[in-house]
Amino acid sequence: MNKQELGAFLRSRRERLRPEDVGLPSGPRRRTPGLRREEAAVLAHISTEYYVRLEQGRAPRPSGEVLAGIAGALRLTDAESDHLHVLAGTAPTRTRVHRRDVRPSILTLLERLPQTAAFVISAALEVLAWNDLAAALMEDFTEVAPKDRNLARRAFLGPARPDTTLYGISDAAEFRHHVVMELRVTLARYPTDPAVTGLVDELRDASPEFARLWERHDVQAAPMLTKTFRHPVVGEITVDCDTLTLTDRDQRLVLYSAPPGSPGAEALALLNVLSCMGRPAAPQARGRHPRTRVPPSLRDPESPPRR
Repeated sequence: MNKQELGAFLRSRRERLRPEDVGLPSGPRRRTPGLRREEAAVLAHISTEYYVRLEQGRAPRPSGEVLAGIAGALRLTDAESDHLHVLAGTAPTRTRVHRRDVRPSILTLLERLPQTAAFVISAALEVLAWNDLAAALMEDFTEVAPKDRNLARRAFLGPARPDTTLYGISDAAEFRHHVVMELRVTLARYPTDPAVTGLVDELRDASPEFARLWERHDVQAAPMLTKTFRHPVVGEITVDCDTLTLTDRDQRLVLYSAPPGSPGAEALALLNVLSCMGRPAAPQARGRHPRTRVPPSLRDPESPPRR
């Protein structure tokens, strides 16, 4: 149970609600935003003293029934309710560190998607494996230091000029907010993983924007169904964005594709041709890409050597 994070999360959700949101009269002007603690306690059918201790990080672990009452009182979404259970220690626990080894069948799948930009990310948003088209659309991650193959670090700390956005995406601000929400959920699942805690600490110290978004305690990211890249070689590319969860390793397979015959599909096809010809497509790409990239240290132990 992460008492301090649980308390901060409850406080942030309570303060975003107005009395009229839960059927209470607004009454006289309030000194602080949101519901009062005693109002939240009444709605959750628990004592005010116990609720106050929960927010202060001094209460024992709440039961599932209490958490359900609090989730209803604070109008939590399903994702926020799941996060509440993780923080309270009542959700299934994971291993101490998140996995970085990619299943061999997923590496094979990446090779079989020549018209789709595909890559695998870890729970901490590390890019673990990618195909040619992903390298051409985004960047050749083999030219990037392993530590910097992290979408969170690249979104907030790295290397785009002030007048550009990461990979030329049109929804850069939304993407950064999405990254923060994803990392908050990951930290709740892996609270003792030094790679996760170190990444969050680094970003909070180095990026005022990340620190500001982190304090919002948001955890539910709206799905990104489409994304537009402004590519320096082929111009604007709008793609469909699909994400498949690889539950056995808590990883995700991200797929960027476009409907046949669409301008996006034509642009992806051109990128694929340029990549196969060995011409630089993405700004950081240098030379020809092999079929699928995955650092040897991150491969599945059961995977045969790649030749």
